[in-house]
Amino acid sequence: MPRIARAEERESHGLSIFGDLKYGPDFRHFDYVRADAPKGGAMSLQISGTTGNQTYDTFNTLNIHVLKGDGAAGMDFTFDSLMVRALDEPDAMYGLVARAVRASGDGRSYRFLLRPQARFHDGSRLTARDVAFTIGLLKEKGHPVFSQALRHVAGAAAEGEEVVRVDFAPESSRDLPLQVAGLPIFSEAYWSGRDFEAATLEAPLGSGPYRVARFESGRFIAFERVKDYWAADLPVNAGQHNFDELRYEYFRDRQVAFEAFKGGVFTYREEFTARLWAAGYDFPAVRDGRIRREEIPDGTPSGMQGWFFNLRRAKFADPRIREAIGLCFDFEATNRNIMYGAYLRTVSYFENSPFKAEGPPGADELALLEPLRGRVPEEVFGEPWAPPVSDGSGQDRALLRRANTLLLEAGCRREGTVLKLPSGEPLTVEFLDFDPVLQPHTLPFIANLGRLGIQATSRTVDASQYQRRVEDFDFDLTSRRYSHSATPGEALRQLFGSRAAAVRGSPNLAGFSDPAIDELVEKAIGAQSRPDLTAACRALDRVLRAGRYWVPMWYKAKHTLAYWDMFSHPDAPRYGLPVPLAWWQDADKARRLGRS
Repeated sequence: MPRIARAEERESHGLSIFGDLKYGPDFRHFDYVRADAPKGGAMSLQISGTTGNQTYDTFNTLNIHVLKGDGAAGMDFTFDSLMVRALDEPDAMYGLVARAVRASGDGRSYRFLLRPQARFHDGSRLTARDVAFTIGLLKEKGHPVFSQALRHVAGAAAEGEEVVRVDFAPESSRDLPLQVAGLPIFSEAYWSGRDFEAATLEAPLGSGPYRVARFESGRFIAFERVKDYWAADLPVNAGQHNFDELRYEYFRDRQVAFEAFKGGVFTYREEFTARLWAAGYDFPAVRDGRIRREEIPDGTPSGMQGWFFNLRRAKFADPRIREAIGLCFDFEATNRNIMYGAYLRTVSYFENSPFKAEGPPGADELALLEPLRGRVPEEVFGEPWAPPVSDGSGQDRALLRRANTLLLEAGCRREGTVLKLPSGEPLTVEFLDFDPVLQPHTLPFIANLGRLGIQATSRTVDASQYQRRVEDFDFDLTSRRYSHSATPGEALRQLFGSRAAAVRGSPNLAGFSDPAIDELVEKAIGAQSRPDLTAACRALDRVLRAGRYWVPMWYKAKHTLAYWDMFSHPDAPRYGLPVPLAWWQDADKARRLGRS
């Protein structure tokens, strides 16, 4: 690597995309933690979000960073990273393994200055060689979530034991240095002679606040707090990692999991089923106060949740066919009859955020959209498309007539009770899922499709088969929820970029592949200010919504939590819910429950 003159570098204790940092170099702890929170006790819960190869209802490997296998929950707690997020800022990060960072004047080279006391769990020193090794390993062999994000890392090299230099290609996104700073750090010595890409039930060597204690594959995994954790007293860790044990429970059936929670098998639950939240918590432990319920506002972008078309399949090539299928979903009836009116309709790919397009495009958006005129639908230049509001009957005749008209305009024709594509093949649609929880929502949707002659079915497979099928893009429609950060960047390429559409296992589930979308993604990634980013994301939202690439579902801007009343916690920060990170066990409460 060519050397960068040190005089050109800017040193800082933190990183953010646009340079703003809330906390100074001498901060003692994050504002959203209780710095003197007591240590001890245990929390048991279920996985509520996934990364890498993780799934929700089983696991068979402890390496979550590769494509092979179904990864276990909680493994991220066993690794440290160069820097960690502050959850009360949009994207700022502060030093963990790295005490500081130096960026070159052009932003293409970063030197991370490591703390000499950093140690792996076996007592060996964590050095710059381990960091450089990790970056190269994840770029070459990691799960696509990692390898695709790192493809514009030009190189990583150790400059002694305490300095690692990372160079970035000119086309790299502005948030790529932050993504590198947040990567888990692996031990080069540990992985020497081991197959990184294989599934394994041997816990990889880490350096984080927890280590694997015990597990039964597919049933539970428990972690113990590392009592001599090298970074326990750092400001970024103050008031956090308070439980002596964290345990994740697995269930293949949501109702069985709920009954287990009611019986005290696990102690914390985030409720995602509106029916249960509205009508399922009238049982003795709630009535007598042993279980608390709490609703906490969610200030993060709600992202995008819906049924995604597999655009790689020719039958979904015509946007009129996609729109017609979407018109058969009656959200208003579903929300009232099944979800107790608890949700709002998702209309945007950036729902519940400033990046959601509303009204006609402003001058800043038009400056990005005008060069695309003729390559994007004309409606992009007016009000953004949104799914129509139904009459709530479950089979809105006006919307079904509109859907039928669209199908005829697309060249489909009805033969008896069967709708055929212009090719003469029947139009069939299979909804693929791994959990039957959405069956009540999907079946009325399927019934409406049948009224148009579309042969629709729902198929539920086990979690492992589901994972393999979506990795191979072997589906017609499937449901997924994607979250955006408060400062979208490289993830936009992975979600919407044409290159990602062809990468097995990539987050581009639908197969978005449109040069106009690619151009707007690059505008967003290259934005030099938050107003420019906002304009680019809103323009992107308009083009995506005009494509009818999905059937949007629903969202709620709050967390609905239930837990056995043995915990305490500070107020939640705006940009994240720090569970179990900043919660702790209250000894007096636990004693009253007989769980001390």
